[in-house]
Amino acid sequence: MTPRRSTQERTTRETRVTVALDLDGEGRATVATGIGFLDHMLETLARFARFDLELTCSGDLRVDDHHSAEDCALALGAALDSALGERRGIRRFGTAHAPLDEALARAVVDVSSRPWPQITLGLVRERLGEIATENLTHFLGSFAMAARLTVHVDVLRGTNDHHRCEAAFKALALALRDALTRDGEAVPSTKGVL
Repeated sequence: MTPRRSTQERTTRETRVTVALDLDGEGRATVATGIGFLDHMLETLARFARFDLELTCSGDLRVDDHHSAEDCALALGAALDSALGERRGIRRFGTAHAPLDEALARAVVDVSSRPWPQITLGLVRERLGEIATENLTHFLGSFAMAARLTVHVDVLRGTNDHHRCEAAFKALALALRDALTRDGEAVPSTKGVL
């Protein structure tokens, strides 16, 4: 089997992000973004998608968390897109539900090369740790765009924002794991390309 790995670097005047991604890993993650809660979510994503992930970010956190969160998402999405290559021999579609105590999230993924993020987390707190909750939604949307995925993530219920967000990342991870499962040799499209 062809390895599905990629390394990416994204350098701007605001951030420097490096990513090494193996889609057929064991769920190991080494993440250092400077934003503790984002590290936790990326480690969660890698663990449940069974990706091996190394990601570091040096960003302008003195300004705020936006640039670091966005550029981590763009670099990770680019790594996933690159690792997939022609997107041949995958299931393409994935869906999952994930609970965390009182919270329940649903994620549906199409590895379509037609990016569309539809993200509804319903977070009410302004921040989770050092990250603005709006940037968690923005992270998921930016990741979907850079990875060229259709991604629907909905938190269906829950009262604790930490639980709501973590359930969403777990559901996305499980849906990605399903969609990226090797399933033959063909391109899973009536068009013949993705």
